[in-house]
Amino acid sequence: RMGDSRYVVEPNVKEGKGGLRDLHTLFWIGKFIHRVRTVPELVDAGLMSARELRQFERAENFLLAVRCHLHILAGRAEDRLTFDFQPEIARRMHFADRPGKSAVERFMQLYFLHAKSVGDVTGTFLAHLDDQMAARGRRFLPTIRRRPGKLHGFVLDRGRLALPSDDFFQQDPVRLVEIFALADKHGLEIHPQAMRQARHDAKLIETQGVRRIARANELFLDVLTSPRDPETVLRWMNEAGVFGRFVPDFGRVVAQMQFDMYHHYTVDEHTIRAIGLLADIEQDRLKDDHPLSTAIMDQIHSRRVIYVAVLLHDIAKGRGGDHSVLGAELALRVCPRLGLSAAETETVSWLVRYHLLMSATAFKRDLADFKTILDFAQIVQSPERLRLLLVLTVVDIRAVGPGVWNSWKRQLLTELFDAAEEVLRLGHKQKGRETRIAAKKEAAQALLGLDAKAFARLIRPLPESYWIAEPVEVIAANLRHMQEAGDAPLHIAAVPDEDRGATLVMVLAADHPGLFYRMAGGIHLAGGNIIDARIHTTRDGLALDNFLVQDPLGRPFAEAGQIDRLTRAIEDALANRHKLLPKLEARALPRTRAEAFRVAPNVFVDNKASNRFTVIEINAQDRPALLNQLAYALFQSKVTVHSAHVATYGERAVDTFYVTDLIGDKIDGAARVKSLEKRLLEAATNHAEDAVAA
Repeated sequence: RMGDSRYVVEPNVKEGKGGLRDLHTLFWIGKFIHRVRTVPELVDAGLMSARELRQFERAENFLLAVRCHLHILAGRAEDRLTFDFQPEIARRMHFADRPGKSAVERFMQLYFLHAKSVGDVTGTFLAHLDDQMAARGRRFLPTIRRRPGKLHGFVLDRGRLALPSDDFFQQDPVRLVEIFALADKHGLEIHPQAMRQARHDAKLIETQGVRRIARANELFLDVLTSPRDPETVLRWMNEAGVFGRFVPDFGRVVAQMQFDMYHHYTVDEHTIRAIGLLADIEQDRLKDDHPLSTAIMDQIHSRRVIYVAVLLHDIAKGRGGDHSVLGAELALRVCPRLGLSAAETETVSWLVRYHLLMSATAFKRDLADFKTILDFAQIVQSPERLRLLLVLTVVDIRAVGPGVWNSWKRQLLTELFDAAEEVLRLGHKQKGRETRIAAKKEAAQALLGLDAKAFARLIRPLPESYWIAEPVEVIAANLRHMQEAGDAPLHIAAVPDEDRGATLVMVLAADHPGLFYRMAGGIHLAGGNIIDARIHTTRDGLALDNFLVQDPLGRPFAEAGQIDRLTRAIEDALANRHKLLPKLEARALPRTRAEAFRVAPNVFVDNKASNRFTVIEINAQDRPALLNQLAYALFQSKVTVHSAHVATYGERAVDTFYVTDLIGDKIDGAARVKSLEKRLLEAATNHAEDAVAA
């Protein structure tokens, strides 16, 4: 499910890639062919060197210790090293915290280094076996040694890139990088014996000063920016230990995990996957998923900048401090060495510094608020940087793990890109507000097919701010909803929106305080997750609220039965037929994995992010009914919610509200802000049962 990687952050100690099963299989093969009785006898049989035997034994001892701890802790046969077991096993195996790295992260880094060494031993063991089989005539392919001219002294051994002698790397250590460049250029596999020799000689990169040699840096850049398959070759380079030696800062994040439920892979694996995705986008292999990024890749002036930025974006993780700031400083040192110009170096450094800016703005801010776009454009400053930042953001999110990317994220990033590009092209003059509203009205009228008189009557209650905030297709759906509602005091409709990968839930009701928190509770009771909400008040005192809702697996509610359940739950919540909090608490599912984490809640009240609203951002541990409890706290604080934006990163939820006080002003009194922060912190901290008790 994880793409068959040995760097999955919840590995299977026995069956996973690089686990105990791999080691035992090697022994069984040796036992069958050479009739050995113990692992050390594999050295005499020529299937393993003394060094590889030590690797085998160290890895086996470590993995067996971990497996024993797992069984004891679980009280049963358990081989999955899940998040809830990792901290306790780290403690039992005497790992301690270090600056920038927790004990559990240090323990898991050692786990992945052992899993990597299991992979190394496997590769060379099978190469020895292959050679032995060939010597016995079990191979039909003779050893072919050809094309030496094109291969710069390297040879081909049964179609794989091999070394003419064991001291070939020692004669010229630049060849440690060149072998990977040739493998990429000619589409060749590297012989396991050559990989083994590269691992053994990788230290020459440091002792012989290879990093300072221009040719070595050119070859490395060729591999990194390859139009073929850089991901595979960089992974080989990483497996051989050459990557981490050649870029020592990358070496520091090899096998480094991030102890959270958002990231699926270690930092080095995430980075290599992101580079592979970038190559896929450039080669038009992901056109359906990423049409905008694919089109943009043709317009980017420097391919080298985007590839190097993807390589360096997470390189400063685990150092204590903001990895974006530290990484930007690091880029200023690494880029000139790789041969990038001063301008390219500056751009890479800027991209690393702001690589989280676009996703944070798109997922946590209201893109209909023009100040959001202006603030974003002011940091970005140029259309080229905007293009680079979009592509970097897309591959970064996609490489986090399966299922993290979705159409809703694509929609938000596209919306932000288009709005920012318009500002950057025209300076601060956006298409006039009136022109934009008129264009939306015209488009909505065409979609509904109404004459001018009937359309004017239908839209009369809608304020100007509504037209700015909503896209045309949502406006058309809202207007149909208003037509169907007529004079009814409450009307709820839900339509699946495939473009956004969610269901649009529309509620037209008499406006009153507490409406939002009740609706949020009703949607959650029906099993829905709110990913976006916009709250509008019409001129005749009605609330017109739009929610984008997904099921627990991140898909739209599409079946008639699901939609009925959703609308009925909202009706019941608004009619106060149930005590919401006890029912929500009863519905909460056990989340043992998430309980392994502690996210300290944080509340930020920002009066500068918007001209009209106070923006409140709450970071908290994700749990069922969190949004409902935060909305209830805002209701108790006598605050009007105008829009809500929900983003989740594994166990962490980030909920953003655009609010005013009851008369429509910003909340800027120090005492008022303080009490609002206190109430929201309590809601984010307390579990639902505490709220019920209160």
